[in-house]
Amino acid sequence: MVVPELASRAHQQKIIPVVEEALRQANITKNELQAIAFTRGPGLIGALLVGVSFAKAMALGLNIPLVDVNHMQGHVLAHFIRKPGEDKDMPALPFLCLTVSGGHTQIVRINSPLQMEILGETNDDAAGEAFDKSAKILGLPYPGGPLIDKYAAQGNPDRFKFPNPYAEGLNFSFSGLKTAILYFIRDNVKNDPSFIENNLNDICASIQKTIVDILMKKIRLAIEQTGIKDIAIAGGVSANSGLRNGIKSLEKEGCRVFIPAFEFCTDNAAMIAMAGYFKFLEGDFASQDVTPLARMHF
Repeated sequence: MVVPELASRAHQQKIIPVVEEALRQANITKNELQAIAFTRGPGLIGALLVGVSFAKAMALGLNIPLVDVNHMQGHVLAHFIRKPGEDKDMPALPFLCLTVSGGHTQIVRINSPLQMEILGETNDDAAGEAFDKSAKILGLPYPGGPLIDKYAAQGNPDRFKFPNPYAEGLNFSFSGLKTAILYFIRDNVKNDPSFIENNLNDICASIQKTIVDILMKKIRLAIEQTGIKDIAIAGGVSANSGLRNGIKSLEKEGCRVFIPAFEFCTDNAAMIAMAGYFKFLEGDFASQDVTPLARMHF
Protein backbone atom coordinates (compact mmCIF):
# COMPACT_ATOMS: atom_id res chain seq x y z
CA MET A 1 0.00 0.00 0.00
CA VAL A 2 1.03 3.64 -0.45
CA VAL A 3 1.95 5.38 2.80
CA PRO A 4 1.37 9.13 2.23
CA GLU A 5 4.21 10.29 4.49
CA LEU A 6 6.71 7.94 2.86
CA ALA A 7 5.49 8.94 -0.59
CA SER A 8 6.07 12.64 0.10
CA ARG A 9 9.55 11.93 1.49
CA ALA A 10 10.39 9.93 -1.64
CA HIS A 11 9.22 12.87 -3.76
CA GLN A 12 11.57 15.19 -1.86
CA GLN A 13 14.50 12.84 -2.38
CA LYS A 14 13.92 12.24 -6.07
CA ILE A 15 12.50 15.45 -7.53
CA ILE A 16 15.83 17.20 -8.23
CA PRO A 17 17.54 14.14 -9.79
CA VAL A 18 14.43 13.47 -11.91
CA VAL A 19 14.30 17.06 -13.21
CA GLU A 20 18.02 16.98 -13.99
CA GLU A 21 17.60 13.71 -15.89
CA ALA A 22 14.63 15.09 -17.82
CA LEU A 23 16.66 18.10 -18.92
CA ARG A 24 19.56 15.85 -19.90
CA GLN A 25 17.36 13.56 -22.00
CA ALA A 26 15.71 16.56 -23.67
CA ASN A 27 19.19 17.96 -24.37
CA ILE A 28 18.30 21.41 -23.06
CA THR A 29 19.27 23.61 -20.12
CA LYS A 30 16.90 25.00 -17.52
CA ASN A 31 17.37 28.47 -19.02
CA GLU A 32 15.68 27.30 -22.23
CA LEU A 33 12.44 26.46 -20.41
CA GLN A 34 9.46 28.71 -21.20
CA ALA A 35 7.15 27.60 -18.39
CA ILE A 36 6.83 25.11 -15.52
CA ALA A 37 3.78 22.82 -15.52
CA PHE A 38 2.90 20.95 -12.34
CA THR A 39 0.12 18.82 -10.88
CA ARG A 40 -2.05 20.88 -8.55
CA GLY A 41 -4.39 17.98 -7.71
CA PRO A 42 -6.17 15.76 -7.05
CA GLY A 43 -3.86 13.43 -5.14
CA LEU A 44 -1.98 12.87 -1.89
CA ILE A 45 -1.54 16.28 -0.32
CA GLY A 46 2.01 15.63 0.96
CA ALA A 47 3.33 14.57 -2.43
CA LEU A 48 1.46 17.45 -4.12
CA LEU A 49 3.03 19.95 -1.69
CA VAL A 50 6.50 18.83 -2.73
CA GLY A 51 5.75 19.20 -6.43
CA VAL A 52 3.94 22.53 -6.11
CA SER A 53 6.65 24.03 -3.89
CA PHE A 54 9.41 22.93 -6.24
CA ALA A 55 7.56 24.22 -9.33
CA LYS A 56 6.91 27.61 -7.72
CA ALA A 57 10.54 27.99 -6.66
CA MET A 58 11.91 26.98 -10.06
CA ALA A 59 9.51 29.26 -11.97
CA LEU A 60 10.35 32.16 -9.64
CA GLY A 61 14.08 31.57 -10.01
CA LEU A 62 13.87 31.41 -13.81
CA ASN A 63 11.26 34.20 -14.04
CA ILE A 64 8.94 32.10 -16.20
CA PRO A 65 5.19 31.31 -15.92
CA LEU A 66 3.62 28.63 -13.77
CA VAL A 67 0.98 26.32 -15.26
CA ASP A 68 -1.20 24.33 -12.85
CA VAL A 69 -2.65 21.07 -14.20
CA ASN A 70 -5.56 18.91 -13.08
CA HIS A 71 -4.22 15.38 -12.73
CA MET A 72 -7.29 13.80 -14.36
CA GLN A 73 -7.22 16.21 -17.32
CA GLY A 74 -3.61 15.15 -17.77
CA HIS A 75 -4.68 11.52 -18.13
CA VAL A 76 -7.18 12.47 -20.84
CA LEU A 77 -4.71 14.65 -22.75
CA ALA A 78 -2.11 11.87 -22.80
CA HIS A 79 -3.84 10.90 -26.05
CA PHE A 80 -2.25 13.95 -27.71
CA ILE A 81 1.33 12.94 -26.85
CA ARG A 82 3.48 12.17 -29.87
CA LYS A 83 6.90 10.64 -29.43
CA PRO A 84 9.67 12.04 -31.69
CA GLY A 85 9.04 10.89 -35.25
CA GLU A 86 5.75 9.24 -34.35
CA ASP A 87 2.73 9.64 -36.61
CA LYS A 88 -0.48 8.47 -34.97
CA ASP A 89 -4.18 9.20 -35.13
CA MET A 90 -5.62 11.56 -32.53
CA PRO A 91 -9.22 11.55 -31.27
CA ALA A 92 -11.45 14.01 -33.10
CA LEU A 93 -13.24 16.61 -31.00
CA PRO A 94 -15.57 16.05 -29.32
CA PHE A 95 -14.68 12.59 -28.01
CA LEU A 96 -15.56 10.49 -24.98
CA CYS A 97 -12.93 9.30 -22.52
CA LEU A 98 -13.39 6.65 -19.86
CA THR A 99 -10.91 7.64 -17.16
CA VAL A 100 -10.29 4.78 -14.75
CA SER A 101 -7.78 4.81 -11.90
CA GLY A 102 -7.40 3.86 -8.27
CA GLY A 103 -9.17 7.02 -7.15
CA HIS A 104 -11.43 7.97 -10.07
CA THR A 105 -13.88 6.44 -12.51
CA GLN A 106 -15.44 8.93 -14.91
CA ILE A 107 -16.92 9.27 -18.37
CA VAL A 108 -15.76 12.60 -19.74
CA ARG A 109 -16.85 14.49 -22.86
CA ILE A 110 -13.89 16.40 -24.29
CA ASN A 111 -15.07 19.37 -26.33
CA SER A 112 -11.60 20.92 -26.50
CA PRO A 113 -8.30 20.28 -24.70
CA LEU A 114 -9.31 22.75 -22.01
CA GLN A 115 -13.07 22.24 -21.99
CA MET A 116 -14.18 18.92 -20.52
CA GLU A 117 -17.51 17.82 -19.10
CA ILE A 118 -18.01 14.92 -16.68
CA LEU A 119 -21.03 12.93 -17.87
CA GLY A 120 -20.83 10.29 -15.15
CA GLU A 121 -18.61 9.27 -12.25
CA THR A 122 -18.49 6.83 -9.37
CA ASN A 123 -20.86 7.35 -6.46
CA ASP A 124 -18.46 5.64 -4.07
CA ASP A 125 -15.37 3.56 -4.89
CA ALA A 126 -13.36 3.67 -8.10
CA ALA A 127 -12.81 0.70 -10.40
CA GLY A 128 -9.09 0.67 -9.62
CA GLU A 129 -9.88 0.46 -5.91
CA ALA A 130 -12.24 -2.43 -6.60
CA PHE A 131 -9.38 -4.28 -8.30
CA ASP A 132 -6.89 -3.54 -5.52
CA LYS A 133 -9.27 -4.29 -2.64
CA SER A 134 -10.34 -7.56 -4.29
CA ALA A 135 -6.68 -8.51 -4.62
CA LYS A 136 -6.16 -7.75 -0.93
CA ILE A 137 -9.09 -10.01 -0.04
CA LEU A 138 -7.38 -12.74 -2.07
CA GLY A 139 -4.12 -12.20 -0.19
CA LEU A 140 -2.28 -10.70 -3.16
CA PRO A 141 0.32 -7.96 -2.56
CA TYR A 142 -0.20 -4.28 -3.44
CA PRO A 143 -0.75 -3.11 -6.12
CA GLY A 144 -3.09 -6.00 -6.76
CA GLY A 145 -4.80 -4.84 -9.94
CA PRO A 146 -2.00 -5.96 -12.28
CA LEU A 147 -1.86 -9.33 -10.50
CA ILE A 148 -5.59 -9.91 -10.99
CA ASP A 149 -5.04 -9.14 -14.68
CA LYS A 150 -2.15 -11.62 -14.80
CA TYR A 151 -4.04 -14.49 -13.17
CA ALA A 152 -7.24 -13.69 -15.07
CA ALA A 153 -5.47 -14.46 -18.34
CA GLN A 154 -5.36 -18.14 -17.27
CA GLY A 155 -8.87 -18.33 -15.83
CA ASN A 156 -12.50 -18.87 -16.81
CA PRO A 157 -14.31 -15.49 -16.57
CA ASP A 158 -17.72 -17.16 -16.45
CA ARG A 159 -16.93 -19.53 -13.57
CA PHE A 160 -18.23 -17.29 -10.76
CA LYS A 161 -20.98 -14.67 -10.90
CA PHE A 162 -20.78 -11.35 -9.05
CA PRO A 163 -23.43 -8.60 -8.90
CA ASN A 164 -23.55 -5.49 -11.07
CA PRO A 165 -24.43 -2.73 -8.55
CA TYR A 166 -27.02 -0.21 -9.75
CA ALA A 167 -26.02 3.39 -10.38
CA GLU A 168 -28.26 5.93 -12.06
CA GLY A 169 -27.52 7.18 -15.56
CA LEU A 170 -23.83 7.21 -16.49
CA ASN A 171 -22.64 6.97 -12.90
CA PHE A 172 -20.86 3.99 -11.36
CA SER A 173 -20.88 2.13 -8.05
CA PHE A 174 -18.31 -0.44 -6.95
CA SER A 175 -18.76 -0.51 -3.16
CA GLY A 176 -21.41 -3.24 -3.25
CA LEU A 177 -19.29 -5.36 -5.58
CA LYS A 178 -16.36 -5.23 -3.17
CA THR A 179 -18.62 -6.34 -0.32
CA ALA A 180 -20.06 -9.19 -2.41
CA ILE A 181 -16.55 -10.42 -3.26
CA LEU A 182 -15.55 -10.25 0.43
CA TYR A 183 -18.53 -12.37 1.51
CA PHE A 184 -18.04 -14.77 -1.41
CA ILE A 185 -14.43 -15.44 -0.44
CA ARG A 186 -15.20 -15.62 3.30
CA ASP A 187 -18.00 -18.17 2.85
CA ASN A 188 -16.07 -20.39 0.44
CA VAL A 189 -12.86 -20.35 2.46
CA LYS A 190 -14.90 -21.37 5.52
CA ASN A 191 -15.97 -24.51 3.67
CA ASP A 192 -12.65 -25.08 1.91
CA PRO A 193 -9.48 -23.44 3.34
CA SER A 194 -7.72 -24.04 0.00
CA PHE A 195 -10.49 -22.42 -2.06
CA ILE A 196 -8.48 -19.35 -3.13
CA GLU A 197 -5.35 -21.35 -3.96
CA ASN A 198 -7.29 -23.92 -6.00
CA ASN A 199 -9.43 -21.39 -7.88
CA LEU A 200 -7.30 -18.24 -8.05
CA ASN A 201 -7.25 -17.91 -11.85
CA ASP A 202 -11.01 -18.34 -12.20
CA ILE A 203 -11.75 -15.99 -9.31
CA CYS A 204 -9.54 -13.27 -10.82
CA ALA A 205 -11.00 -13.78 -14.29
CA SER A 206 -14.55 -13.55 -12.92
CA ILE A 207 -13.79 -10.40 -10.91
CA GLN A 208 -12.12 -8.74 -13.89
CA LYS A 209 -14.96 -9.62 -16.25
CA THR A 210 -17.51 -8.16 -13.82
CA ILE A 211 -15.67 -4.85 -13.46
CA VAL A 212 -15.01 -4.54 -17.19
CA ASP A 213 -18.64 -5.37 -18.00
CA ILE A 214 -19.80 -2.57 -15.67
CA LEU A 215 -17.48 -0.09 -17.38
CA MET A 216 -18.42 -1.21 -20.89
CA LYS A 217 -22.15 -1.04 -20.17
CA LYS A 218 -21.84 2.62 -19.18
CA ILE A 219 -19.59 3.69 -22.04
CA ARG A 220 -22.00 2.09 -24.51
CA LEU A 221 -24.82 4.03 -22.88
CA ALA A 222 -22.79 7.24 -23.21
CA ILE A 223 -22.22 6.54 -26.91
CA GLU A 224 -25.93 5.99 -27.38
CA GLN A 225 -26.85 9.20 -25.56
CA THR A 226 -24.27 11.48 -27.21
CA GLY A 227 -23.84 9.91 -30.63
CA ILE A 228 -20.06 10.37 -30.26
CA LYS A 229 -18.05 7.58 -31.88
CA ASP A 230 -14.47 8.50 -30.96
CA ILE A 231 -13.82 6.67 -27.68
CA ALA A 232 -10.70 6.75 -25.51
CA ILE A 233 -9.60 5.28 -22.20
CA ALA A 234 -7.14 6.79 -19.74
CA GLY A 235 -5.79 6.30 -16.22
CA GLY A 236 -3.94 3.46 -14.55
CA VAL A 237 -6.64 0.85 -15.13
CA SER A 238 -6.45 1.51 -18.89
CA ALA A 239 -3.40 -0.79 -18.77
CA ASN A 240 -5.72 -3.68 -17.84
CA SER A 241 -5.90 -6.19 -20.70
CA GLY A 242 -9.58 -6.96 -20.10
CA LEU A 243 -10.55 -3.30 -20.40
CA ARG A 244 -8.31 -2.76 -23.42
CA ASN A 245 -9.94 -5.71 -25.17
CA GLY A 246 -13.40 -4.49 -24.18
CA ILE A 247 -12.77 -1.03 -25.62
CA LYS A 248 -11.31 -2.54 -28.80
CA SER A 249 -14.56 -4.46 -29.28
CA LEU A 250 -16.29 -1.12 -29.91
CA GLU A 251 -14.55 -0.95 -33.27
CA LYS A 252 -16.97 -3.62 -34.47
CA GLU A 253 -19.78 -1.23 -33.52
CA GLY A 254 -18.51 1.60 -35.73
CA CYS A 255 -16.38 3.44 -33.17
CA ARG A 256 -12.83 4.72 -33.44
CA VAL A 257 -10.93 3.58 -30.37
CA PHE A 258 -7.90 5.21 -28.74
CA ILE A 259 -5.82 3.36 -26.16
CA PRO A 260 -2.75 4.99 -24.57
CA ALA A 261 0.69 3.41 -24.66
CA PHE A 262 1.43 1.57 -21.42
CA GLU A 263 3.91 4.22 -20.24
CA PHE A 264 1.18 6.88 -20.45
CA CYS A 265 -1.48 4.89 -18.55
CA THR A 266 -0.26 5.29 -15.00
CA ASP A 267 0.71 8.68 -13.52
CA ASN A 268 3.49 10.24 -15.59
CA ALA A 269 5.12 13.60 -16.21
CA ALA A 270 4.51 13.54 -19.98
CA MET A 271 0.73 13.84 -19.57
CA ILE A 272 1.14 16.81 -17.22
CA ALA A 273 3.48 18.45 -19.74
CA MET A 274 0.92 17.85 -22.50
CA ALA A 275 -1.88 19.45 -20.50
CA GLY A 276 0.47 22.28 -19.52
CA TYR A 277 1.30 22.88 -23.18
CA PHE A 278 -2.35 23.46 -24.09
CA LYS A 279 -2.79 25.86 -21.14
CA PHE A 280 0.46 27.63 -22.07
CA LEU A 281 -0.85 28.28 -25.59
CA GLU A 282 -3.91 29.95 -24.05
CA GLY A 283 -1.85 31.97 -21.60
CA ASP A 284 -3.62 30.26 -18.72
CA PHE A 285 -1.06 30.71 -15.95
CA ALA A 286 -1.10 30.28 -12.18
CA SER A 287 0.14 32.77 -9.60
CA GLN A 288 2.77 32.21 -6.94
CA ASP A 289 -0.11 32.04 -4.45
CA VAL A 290 -1.34 28.74 -5.90
CA THR A 291 -1.81 25.87 -3.42
CA PRO A 292 -2.26 22.11 -3.97
CA LEU A 293 -5.70 20.50 -3.71
CA ALA A 294 -6.20 16.92 -2.56
CA ARG A 295 -9.64 17.06 -4.21
CA MET A 296 -9.99 18.95 -7.45
CA HIS A 297 -12.75 19.02 -10.08
CA PHE A 298 -12.49 19.81 -13.78
